[in-house]
Amino acid sequence: MDLSPAQQKAVFVLVVVVLAALGYWLILPKLSHSGGHSAAAGSTSPAASTLAPASAPAEASVPGTPAGTVTASPAAAGNVNIYSWLPFTQQGLADAASVTEKFCVDYNTFTYSESPAAYVAKMSGLITGQLATTLQASYSTAGVATLRTSQKQVSTGTAVINSLRAFGSSSLTFVVTTGQRLVSSKGTTTGNTQYAVTVTGSGSSWQVDDIELASAGNS
Repeated sequence: MDLSPAQQKAVFVLVVVVLAALGYWLILPKLSHSGGHSAAAGSTSPAASTLAPASAPAEASVPGTPAGTVTASPAAAGNVNIYSWLPFTQQGLADAASVTEKFCVDYNTFTYSESPAAYVAKMSGLITGQLATTLQASYSTAGVATLRTSQKQVSTGTAVINSLRAFGSSSLTFVVTTGQRLVSSKGTTTGNTQYAVTVTGSGSSWQVDDIELASAGNS
């Protein structure tokens, strides 16, 4: 059936109204549902943002102070006298070191015109009688003495204590680096040798009893 223009216009208006009503019905629940979620989110977010920072101080620690660390009082550490644990005093150690250095300087100081007895005599008071005998014999060794005289050797010694290797109730062993400047008819040479030097005694009275290469140690 053909509709007149007026009827066609009425049907078109009716369709538009129906579509508008249908769209409103479909959209309105979504808006309400979404609005409900927004309100819920708005009510929970502040709570979450407030609780998170509140727990941070409980986890924080003071910088530079690890938990469980115990620090010693500087005053307490400064009152410790280590010499009360040792069989010698601070002055006794200094006296023993002085004897050791003087001996090592004399040990490497000699001249080709010097007799074995004169070489050892300058160490008098610094070394034991047993070591004096040993050094005089070594200085008199034929090959060494001949070379010293033929080359007109003149030696000057130096000494620096590097460390205290061992100690007992009446002995101390120092590691010493000795220097030697040797002038002879062959020219001038310099060199260093490290020795282990043992002194015996106590208090301010010490004498060198043994000298060996530091790599060999003392027996």
